[in-house]
Amino acid sequence: MNFQQLRSVRETVRRGFNLTEVANVLYTSQPGVSRQIRELEEELGVEIFVRAGKRLTGLTPPGEGLLPIVDRLLLEAENLRRAGADFSASEVGRLHVAATHSQARYALPPAVRDFRALYPRVTLHMHQGSPHQVAEMLLSGQAQIGVATEALADYEGLVTLPCYRWTHSIVVPPGHPLLDAETVDLAALAAHPIITYEQGYTGRAHIDEAFTRAGLTPEIVLTAMDADVIKTYVDLGMGVGIVASIAVDTERDQHLRVIDARHLFEVNLTRLAVRRGGWLPDYAFRFVESFAPTLKPAVVQEALRARESPRAA
Repeated sequence: MNFQQLRSVRETVRRGFNLTEVANVLYTSQPGVSRQIRELEEELGVEIFVRAGKRLTGLTPPGEGLLPIVDRLLLEAENLRRAGADFSASEVGRLHVAATHSQARYALPPAVRDFRALYPRVTLHMHQGSPHQVAEMLLSGQAQIGVATEALADYEGLVTLPCYRWTHSIVVPPGHPLLDAETVDLAALAAHPIITYEQGYTGRAHIDEAFTRAGLTPEIVLTAMDADVIKTYVDLGMGVGIVASIAVDTERDQHLRVIDARHLFEVNLTRLAVRRGGWLPDYAFRFVESFAPTLKPAVVQEALRARESPRAA
């Protein structure tokens, strides 16, 4: 048994049983992938894949049981490699952080700045995507740390920790009628075209839930992943914006007016996630602490030890 055989099995499942794609990913030939799989099956004495002629079409029942073991073995091999690199060069390396657009744009910059000052020889790679894409990057090993508000806690393969709570704000052009109200309610807000986040981003679920509970159907004329895009179209007079409060800067956004909306929409919780069972170098724990000071290395390490079996927070 060798790791190339295990990688062939894992990638075959990941690539939808397309051996041509598997061969490309593993930099080998399709016959080579087939041979690796066959040799492993012969050694184990079971067939891992269902076959239709020469094609693989799915996992057999034994294959379903073996796949998590294959994943664990490959994960531990990667952990071993990273641990060796970490011990040999504790202040040199790479750190891959995955985050949503809002977190990368508004919440993470101070942490990145402070981390770079502490570890100038660590290369930081920032990956952006939807909350589900952030989760998938963590699970695949593409990223070591993930930050998002939605979705992360839904994945049993991740350990998640709370970072900070935040609320929404309403942004409007100067002179907008909503500025005349002492307190803006949902009915008054729904009377105007609304520009806000795409579904699945930056607390959009709480916005929709609030209107639904109130029996209101707002006219959402435009959605975007990034608050700066939303504010751009508010400035053009296309509608009223609903954005994360952390995305509002009174100096940068002087052309707009801001209304606190914490009384209208539920408070949101941003979480940090790491892959369950994954290895983190010492400097990764320091990055986490820079972003969320309450998540000190001992706290994160204890959470990882306590959650070796599902379920994540």
